[in-house]
Amino acid sequence: MENHNSVLGIREYALEQGAQAYAVNIEEAEHDTFTGNVASVRATKHQILTRNEAKFLDKDHTGSAYNLFAFPSECNFSGSKFSLELVKIVKEDLIRYSDGSPSFKGCWKVLIDAAKGCATDPPDLSKCNADFVVISFYKLFGYPTGLGALIVHTDAAKLLKRTYFSGGTVAASIADINYVKRREGIEELFEDGTIPFLSIASLCHGFKVLNSLTIPAISRHTSSLATYLRDILVALRHPNGTSVCTIYGSRSSKTLCNEMGPVVSFNLRQPDGSWVGHREVEKLASLSGIQLRTGCFCNPGACAKYLGLSHSDLATNIAAGHVCWDDCDIINGKPTGAVRVSLGYMSTYEDIKKFIDFVSTSFVSTRTHASDGSQFCGRSIHFADIGFENRYSASRFHLKSITVYPIKSCAGFSMDRWPLSSGGLLHDREWLLQSLTGETLTQKKVPEMSLLRTYIDLSQGILYIESPRCKGRLQITLNSSPCNDKREQISWHGQIYQVQGYNKEVDTWFSTAIGRPCTLLRHMSSSHCVSSCERDGIGTCRESRSRLNFPNEAQFLLISEESVSDLNNRLNSTDAGKDVRRTSIQINPMRFRPNLVISGGRPYAEDEWRNIKIGNKYFRSLGGCNRCQMINFVIDAEQVQKTNEPLATLASYRRVKQGKILFGVLLRYESEAGEGKTDDLWLQVGESIIPE
Repeated sequence: MENHNSVLGIREYALEQGAQAYAVNIEEAEHDTFTGNVASVRATKHQILTRNEAKFLDKDHTGSAYNLFAFPSECNFSGSKFSLELVKIVKEDLIRYSDGSPSFKGCWKVLIDAAKGCATDPPDLSKCNADFVVISFYKLFGYPTGLGALIVHTDAAKLLKRTYFSGGTVAASIADINYVKRREGIEELFEDGTIPFLSIASLCHGFKVLNSLTIPAISRHTSSLATYLRDILVALRHPNGTSVCTIYGSRSSKTLCNEMGPVVSFNLRQPDGSWVGHREVEKLASLSGIQLRTGCFCNPGACAKYLGLSHSDLATNIAAGHVCWDDCDIINGKPTGAVRVSLGYMSTYEDIKKFIDFVSTSFVSTRTHASDGSQFCGRSIHFADIGFENRYSASRFHLKSITVYPIKSCAGFSMDRWPLSSGGLLHDREWLLQSLTGETLTQKKVPEMSLLRTYIDLSQGILYIESPRCKGRLQITLNSSPCNDKREQISWHGQIYQVQGYNKEVDTWFSTAIGRPCTLLRHMSSSHCVSSCERDGIGTCRESRSRLNFPNEAQFLLISEESVSDLNNRLNSTDAGKDVRRTSIQINPMRFRPNLVISGGRPYAEDEWRNIKIGNKYFRSLGGCNRCQMINFVIDAEQVQKTNEPLATLASYRRVKQGKILFGVLLRYESEAGEGKTDDLWLQVGESIIPE
């Protein structure tokens, strides 16, 4: 169950040929009373997988079949090290399954995935009769990437066959008849084409470093660091006594995992026991100069095992649109991945102390009590203790600006008045850019998209786009259909959208503008229509009944000038602890890409609003907007630069449960409540705002 995806993929060859495949959990090792050696192992066999019927083996010949057992020397998810005694146990058929099912007959070959474990504890093949061992030079040295090795026992090498051949793998071949003579050496037969000899030549420098330090010394060093980190994390407590950290993996002689490797995988909890999202931990860590790996680490079996995710949970997550590398870190109250700290010979105690300080400062709550007895994190959002009526009766709110972003992640334009539609502001995020591989492009991966300026002239029905990389201004007519008559479907955040593309000239213009091949797509219709939800206090809520174009979460983002002003005061305040005044920074509200900017009232009053009325239009608040690294992008001389602010400062006082950093609120237009004349379907700068 703890095998990496790179090992799971091997089963595809077996299933295609009609073989069976299954995963096992080692439950308990039984030792001989006199010798102390492992006598047998009890294991749980998971569902047997089949795809095609076997093409050649019948019952009389199963005794001569070859079977393959694969296991990692060290689990890359938890760090648990599997005993190399498993090689002997498998070869001598000493595994007993708890359901009483027999083992497969025939000859067992064993593959050890040592890609993770080899860096600190390489298997001793003089004591371990493995048939295949896989290693990764990238995990040994950090360079070069994409280069590894398969170590094959000479007896097992005779069993390997190749179908494909290429340059360097054949002694002779004839183009127009069925003749090929393959090379006899196993390495010559399997190394296709020109090998990466420059990368291979660099390996000697990596081995020189390892040999100078020695593997035993590296193992002792990394093991002590990992043990120190685990002990501290396990001991962390919130003021109410609950554990801060849940660590995955442990030593257990019963399951043949006697040692732990130099990785520490865990998830963090709030004082009430709810989980902190692993992507939120990664986001905050990057602001502190700490690089972490989060998610399932390409190990779906270990991930499901340690996080307690059933097949039903996994299916629900996939149906909700969750895929590897996305930001869906908690679904239905359960984490979808974990946080992993990886340690190597270059890691130091200072690194560990910095990380522990980061966790303690950012995720261990400080006890403060509200009048109703509930507890709030000392670094989370704070509200003044005054009555609701007093908060709003003395202050007047009005709409300061309206901004439309026609193309997702590109720059928008501001207007004094703009029409509303069932999807929000008319034409807002109605277009997006897609890579040639089908990936939706955003500023997170293509910051240069912020340099594309847009403007819509409603009277002429034209969308204008400008780029510093393109000479001419691009014009797209709104009322005419896209030049590509073929409609297609795309998936975005788990929803299906009907879109149409444009001609080659338009796509070429955008490809030049962002510096990579892409296509422009326009939203025609979608299935993005889900039920609304009620908010329980301050937090986030992402569901609505309204039609959406291509926003991440909601139709509108509202930002308060007073809240931005408070943020700027904090950015430029004196650091009391160090008595140092920070560098002067002024954040414009447009840094947050809002649709609506309001003025009036006190900072963060918008956090408590459930509904608001702008003029005679009604809007419902869907909760706070979870901020990401995009707000740290700064455009300077038509170049996009990344900084730590304002996200780092927001993290110090705007964090709520699950570690999310909220700033601004998301809105949904309640069109059925604001029906009236056509002129009433426009938002106007200066209109008064009445909150509930």
